[in-house]
Amino acid sequence: MSQAPASTSTPRRSFRWFYSGIRVTLLTALCCLLLLMIFEERLIFFPSKYDGSPFWQLHGRVYQDVYFEADDGTQLHGWYFAHEAPRAVVLFSHGNAGNITHRLEMANRLRGMGLSVFVFDYRGYGRSQGRPHEKGVLADARAARRALARLSGVPESDIVQMGRSLGGAVAVDLAARDGARGLVVESTFSSMPEVAAVHYPLLPVQRFMRTRLDSLSIIGAYRGPYLQSHGDSDTIVPFHLGKRLYDAVETDNGFFRKFFVIPGGEHNDPQPDDYYRLLDAFIERLP
Repeated sequence: MSQAPASTSTPRRSFRWFYSGIRVTLLTALCCLLLLMIFEERLIFFPSKYDGSPFWQLHGRVYQDVYFEADDGTQLHGWYFAHEAPRAVVLFSHGNAGNITHRLEMANRLRGMGLSVFVFDYRGYGRSQGRPHEKGVLADARAARRALARLSGVPESDIVQMGRSLGGAVAVDLAARDGARGLVVESTFSSMPEVAAVHYPLLPVQRFMRTRLDSLSIIGAYRGPYLQSHGDSDTIVPFHLGKRLYDAVETDNGFFRKFFVIPGGEHNDPQPDDYYRLLDAFIERLP
């Protein structure tokens, strides 16, 4: 009596298990990618509100509350730290979290260096209305620049653009597309998808992200003094992404260009005194 070999079903079962495993893996990756796409803006922008309580009036009242409007009618808010005889006028674009109250110490320090400084909140942050997204944030920065030009009496093209982290990409966009007296960026990146790829290495986020903030593709258009700083222990925006941006800056335009490395510096560390001394020298050399 003949009997079929028992071993023939084993490869088929193994193949089915292998195929099922691949299918589950692909479906899981697809679901993760879809969730990232659906909640993309919530994973990038972390706004916080504040109520304008009297606490914020206790710092010598060196700033002026400024309300202004974006092109689409969104109501925005910022603080203007005016210096009576400014060496330069600075628009500061902050990072993806918090609001302008977390930049108070920095703004006061810049004002102490002889600068007039305008810090503002993107839509959805602080006392600004709306919901943040790439197009809106960039439009808000342009509205802030117009407001600062009006407040200071300085042409928009003579304003120094300064930004940190995500705000560095905002500052690059303004300076590269419209010009600036100087450009200063801290702990920023080449593009948002490249940052996302570091944190989600198994997903094709670079291809599918809507939020680009692609500084790398436009920084070459900027012609002017440039200062960039980055901590070499930054795990949120890795050092190499900052260096990648710096290496794309135009070098043959005769302007000052400097990359300041902060040894052991992490993403949210305050800037060291050496950085502020370099920034002071940078301001002194502005055209």
